[in-house]
Amino acid sequence: MLYDEALRGQKETIVSDDGSLTLYSKEFNESYHSPKDGALRESLNKHVIPAFSLDRGKPSLRILDICYGLGYNTLATLHYIQSQNLDVKVEIFSPEFDEALVQSLKDFAYPAEFEPLRPIIEALSTNFSYEDEQFKITILIGDARKTIPQLLTAPSSLLTEKIDIVYQDAFSPKVNPLLWTREWFADIRALCSDDAVLTTYSTAAATRMGLYENGFELHYYDAPNTRRSLIASPKKIESLEWIDMELKKVRNPGAKSLRDRDIELSE
Repeated sequence: MLYDEALRGQKETIVSDDGSLTLYSKEFNESYHSPKDGALRESLNKHVIPAFSLDRGKPSLRILDICYGLGYNTLATLHYIQSQNLDVKVEIFSPEFDEALVQSLKDFAYPAEFEPLRPIIEALSTNFSYEDEQFKITILIGDARKTIPQLLTAPSSLLTEKIDIVYQDAFSPKVNPLLWTREWFADIRALCSDDAVLTTYSTAAATRMGLYENGFELHYYDAPNTRRSLIASPKKIESLEWIDMELKKVRNPGAKSLRDRDIELSE
């Protein structure tokens, strides 16, 4: 793979602009969150709030959080549900290749908003899973390109119903292209319901093409105090700014999706 295991444990703490802490990965030469947008603010404004604002009123939701990292998206989801008194059951699946990082998070200095979630944080750090009457969380330790397709693999499939929400929040296409290719988005689409919502910070042409080529309609999303992001769904969302990808292709005929075959892999 492209990962440098020798640098995996080398991380530096960063105070982001909203005061919440994130880490800088020397392995990927990139921070886990945008320091400018703020770690907590980014999770809430780019992922959780837009996804739940487009909820179809389902009594239960299945969420795919790509990737777990510091756990902000998963924890922000639980915080939002509790703070808004939402009557919904949630099951979250989240791949993560850095097992030692997850184990260390029981001691991470999360924002005060996550303090009521401390027992959940400790359970996830220890067992990579948590379950109560409302929440069920499973961290899939390993390479996401291998663990995600296994969600639907019989007879031990973990996923009994299709995914409703995807947080596409891996390290950027520049440093982690394998989680942004056309083939990757094909795997994601196979897991999604026909009215699923995918949120991502990446608005790059290659990202848009990879999603569009797998049957996603694309929309821009503008949240307070964060940069423009993207929302994708198999169905066009009338309340959002729709992107006419056929017109984009005419105007930019050289635009193309990332492909697995174009990425040099090292074993």
